[in-house]
Amino acid sequence: MPINRFYKLYISPNRKYVKILKNLLGFVPGNLSLYRMAFRHKSVAQNIKKGVKNSNERLEFLGDAVLGSVIAEVLFKLYPYEDEGFLTELRSKIVSRVNLNALGKKLGFDKLIEYDNRMLNSSRQGSLLGDAFEALIGAVYLDKGYDFTKNFLINHIIKPHIDIHTLEQTETNFKSKLIEWCQRHGRDIIFELVTNQDGESTKLFTVQANVDGEVMGSGKEFSKKNAEKLAAEKACEALGI
Repeated sequence: MPINRFYKLYISPNRKYVKILKNLLGFVPGNLSLYRMAFRHKSVAQNIKKGVKNSNERLEFLGDAVLGSVIAEVLFKLYPYEDEGFLTELRSKIVSRVNLNALGKKLGFDKLIEYDNRMLNSSRQGSLLGDAFEALIGAVYLDKGYDFTKNFLINHIIKPHIDIHTLEQTETNFKSKLIEWCQRHGRDIIFELVTNQDGESTKLFTVQANVDGEVMGSGKEFSKKNAEKLAAEKACEALGI
């Protein structure tokens, strides 16, 4: 066993936390601070710079991109004769907050996340596990690199914990859910096509889901329909639907 690995597991003051992560992830982390940050919600984070906290939000952003890339490649190879729309919809099901929250709970993330207990009655609490899952992927990527993260996701997460073919048959219509919720609660819902930011592909459609005039979710995709689905999913997450 390498000296550095031995030290982290058996001598380091952080050895207990390292062993927990090893049992959870199947490997010994390098930069431990990244993993601690991945499980730290902004409600308990500290300011490290004006407007920036040492929470998991930036890692969540990075992990979302890495996870999406790996899932896209897996689906591309698994379904060689399906079109872009099918692949996009199936990827959305896999990386949906509902699915990532379930994965986070199954993996025991609820025992590691640091957050303010006052969030227990907050709708945002429903996305804690999914957010931490994406942040963890960002931490693994920064600590170990893309190839390691890709292999970790495929062999430790996707193969043992995600039944892609079952998800393929599952209907998850976030747009319908959002519209029905708004109708029940007397809220106005509008899906608005907005102009892309400078430098973005003109082939991308950007759609915002506005509830009572407030932007509750935004989605970008290569079809208006899929952009609306992503915007609706984000809005459902924000509203706790």
